[in-house]
Amino acid sequence: MTTAYLAVESQENQLREELARDGVTIQATHGRLLMSDSAPVSAAWAANIWHDCVELPVASIGTAAKSLRDIQRNWAMYAPLHHRRAALIQEKLPHVSAKPVVFPAAAPVAPLGSWTLLAPDRMLAAASCSSPFANGEVELVEDKVGPPSRAYLKLWEALVRLRRWPQPGERCLDLGASPGGWTWVLAHLGATVVAVDKAPLDPRIAAMPGVEWRGESAFALDPSSVGPVDWLFSDVICYPARLLRLVERWRASRLVRNFVCTIKFQGETDHETARAFAAIPGATVLHLHYNKHELTFLLPLQPPDPLPR
Repeated sequence: MTTAYLAVESQENQLREELARDGVTIQATHGRLLMSDSAPVSAAWAANIWHDCVELPVASIGTAAKSLRDIQRNWAMYAPLHHRRAALIQEKLPHVSAKPVVFPAAAPVAPLGSWTLLAPDRMLAAASCSSPFANGEVELVEDKVGPPSRAYLKLWEALVRLRRWPQPGERCLDLGASPGGWTWVLAHLGATVVAVDKAPLDPRIAAMPGVEWRGESAFALDPSSVGPVDWLFSDVICYPARLLRLVERWRASRLVRNFVCTIKFQGETDHETARAFAAIPGATVLHLHYNKHELTFLLPLQPPDPLPR
């Protein structure tokens, strides 16, 4: 059975490298879509993964749309070629809302299939896909006034995809916080925030209720000096292996329930360390729509035991 991996825009080489390391052979390509008959794997650099793909004949616009409707209701189009004909087919399918997401909101749970025209008379379709968003792309309604930088969009998207976010009164640790984009998000949610960075926060962020700034290095911080936190967030600029050591130290402390961290790459992509993050039990590593040459590490609800207070 064919699996198709839709590469993140401008990151096709990263996906090819990742798949090759996992022993996946690419039989064909279609735009950013890489098709393989190898056993399916998780792929962080794929914006969307199409599972159990089927090829369907396209005798006409109407019959093509009916073929998809007979499988399931909701479909997203990917059209690197044959744009007009593909658009005519999509117009005959039930409408799928593409409105920008207003945070906080959870990602959709309804199945969303993907399809593409390989040729005017032949299409590829997958009813089961890894992303609940069309082509793996999340568009958020931005706040152009409050946050001090655009980094907040990454955190919004991560929490949307996680389908949960800090609640009022929960305690958060924000490592590498300056100028305060992620702290702004957390404080707006009503959480208390310990923001750690040698550089100070934007004064507007530092003055928000529940925000405490500590002018220290995220890597020198002793977990016992912070105590239990419901969430650990990190957008620190560092090599991935150093971030992995930091995460492992905090996991060993058993003082953190949830992790959301950006894995930033400087120069070549460190696929081995990204794989080590993904191998942590319960973890997800993925490329967010608002990421650049970086991935996001999600580890929710750890440890399972109640934290001491």
